[in-house]
Amino acid sequence: MSDYVRPLAMILLPNLGGFVGGFITRRNIKTWYEGLKLPSWRPPNKVFPIAWTALYSSMGFASYLVWRDGEGFGGDAATPLAWYTAQLALNWAWTPLFFGLHSPKWAFVNIVFMWGAIVGTIYTFHGVNETAAYLLLPYLGWVSFASALNYRIWRDNPSIKEE
Repeated sequence: MSDYVRPLAMILLPNLGGFVGGFITRRNIKTWYEGLKLPSWRPPNKVFPIAWTALYSSMGFASYLVWRDGEGFGGDAATPLAWYTAQLALNWAWTPLFFGLHSPKWAFVNIVFMWGAIVGTIYTFHGVNETAAYLLLPYLGWVSFASALNYRIWRDNPSIKEE
């Protein structure tokens, strides 16, 4: 791939999951989410797609830097990119759990594992490309905030029936 196509593809990849998750989210905002008891400190709904687009794009570019400097999947980038793939899969699973299944409990379990996977990704990225690791810090901050929000929604809505 050219010097422009590969970074663009790697930037777009995480956004694809966000795009699909957006359909699930939009179908459930007015019919379920807005009916929950929500904390006063939650951001307006319109903030989330903007934040996630920026975060997914920076994550994708960070993965490109690691892929480039770690000589692809066969080189030093193999373990960091495995961590990246794991945290991305957990990220993509959160929306169907929370909005699709209406399960703040299982979404919270997922986000705790995701947070740990992000920390692992940052740690392993740092060994290949420091800039890539630093690009993930806002993502870790946002997921930390989202974890608190997820927990609060789960705690404040005990009437949600979950197994």
